[in-house]
Amino acid sequence: MKKLTLLFTSLLFTLCVIHAQKCEPVDYVNPLVGSMSKISLSNGNTYPAIARPWGMNFWVPQTGKMGDGWTYTYDADKIRGFKQTHQPSSWINDFGQFSLMPVTGKVVFDQDKRASWFSHKAEVSQPHYYRVYLADHDVVTEITPTDRAAMFRFTFPENKNSYIIVDAFDRGSYVKIIPQENKIIGYTTRNSGVVPQNFKNYFVVEFDKPFTYKAVVGD
Repeated sequence: MKKLTLLFTSLLFTLCVIHAQKCEPVDYVNPLVGSMSKISLSNGNTYPAIARPWGMNFWVPQTGKMGDGWTYTYDADKIRGFKQTHQPSSWINDFGQFSLMPVTGKVVFDQDKRASWFSHKAEVSQPHYYRVYLADHDVVTEITPTDRAAMFRFTFPENKNSYIIVDAFDRGSYVKIIPQENKIIGYTTRNSGVVPQNFKNYFVVEFDKPFTYKAVVGD
């Protein structure tokens, strides 16, 4: 009996060692913790940040409307875009934000009309990787961060009408499309106050496929 006990204990120890080798510290982090926010109780007040440690910016799925400090709330069921954010807290709100959003079918720019249903069952949220299925557009969005930017992968269904909306938000922002370089450049001036008069967050969005449609829409 003693031999069996020792063998069983040894087996457990071996399994634990094997398991530990497969896990990295980042695997123990759940960015969704604290996102069940409720403004009336000041509950939660966090958002799932996809970012490198000390990264220049963070990325977050945007369930709230433009200017809403509660940019992502766990009980929301629609995503309006994937936002680059510098937001320190829900109460302080954001600075220099802009977003990307994949859509299919009829091209729609309005943030409410382009929004898509999503489910946490089809969502993976990690500090270094985010994936979600946008049901209304039948698109899988994946994000992984770099020190200064992020890599996106949009998996569209087979169709002739697939688009990516680059939303620089309002208040004097600027967007320019450069089709010969598969590139969109611009800046966003959106902020929550206490910034220099010439405040701008410049961005460059590069694509790996040529443009077949382009449009710029003002607010």
